[in-house]
Amino acid sequence: MTARTGEAAAFDLIGIGECMVEFHATAPLAQATQFHKSYGGDVLNALVAAARQGSRTAFISRVGDDPFGPGLQAAWRAEGIDTSHAPLVPGENGVYFISVDAAGERSFTYRRAGSAASAMNGDVDEAFIASARCLLLSGITQAISPGARAATLAAARVARAHGVTVAYDPNYRPRLWTDAATARAACIELLPYVDILLPSLPTDADILPGPALTLAPHVAVKLGEAGSEVWLDGARTVVPAVPAQVVDTTGAGDCWNGTYLALLLQGADAAQAAAQANAAAAAKLAHRGAVPPRTGGAR
Repeated sequence: MTARTGEAAAFDLIGIGECMVEFHATAPLAQATQFHKSYGGDVLNALVAAARQGSRTAFISRVGDDPFGPGLQAAWRAEGIDTSHAPLVPGENGVYFISVDAAGERSFTYRRAGSAASAMNGDVDEAFIASARCLLLSGITQAISPGARAATLAAARVARAHGVTVAYDPNYRPRLWTDAATARAACIELLPYVDILLPSLPTDADILPGPALTLAPHVAVKLGEAGSEVWLDGARTVVPAVPAQVVDTTGAGDCWNGTYLALLLQGADAAQAAAQANAAAAAKLAHRGAVPPRTGGAR
């Protein structure tokens, strides 16, 4: 990994994105009568995983000043995530509902249009981004609004200018985009700044402009039940999956991203980091919701 040493940076990992209020149920939404409230968002989920591995993390976002907002910020701070650039602003927070079938597969219902986070724009804090060793970006952040897409691109440019490693998960979700061509264009505009590409296959194949291994110097591919692969310095490393009890697949890939990046930043080699990320993602699968409970590990 080419990131600066810890002594030269205030944060190990900064991420830009939206985190929403989560309500999950154990029955289809039409029949559910009880919901558990939590929170979730792909970049924030990854930051939680990284913080639990001991990384110094920070979140760039906007948080609505509705009744949920202060609780969201407090929950993130309790995980050790800096929220100085995720302020309360006038507006509502996005909300999503998860119902889960017997195999752990999710069904999502979103209420996020016009959320506070979607009002992000390309006016990013250059000094704050430059204070990181690594910046995590996501295709979901690009998708939530033109302003959030602009913020993502601006942050990537700032990171490149200051020698900050840029990690990017395309995280293609067709429902968030008008069409695949628009999502592909957003991916293509960011790839020149990407040092570590974190796709899931085959999910992201529809928007990648070529074979994943050709698109960045360091590519770590999440393959679900098949484990993961790392392409680095011209070498391919296959990392087997860890057996898992699947209760809910929500956030497993995000947990993988955060764990992988945190361990790389701590000096682990890519194969070691991927193996531990596989284990962390498998452990997450046993819990409902995007963010698993603390288990008494690192942090």
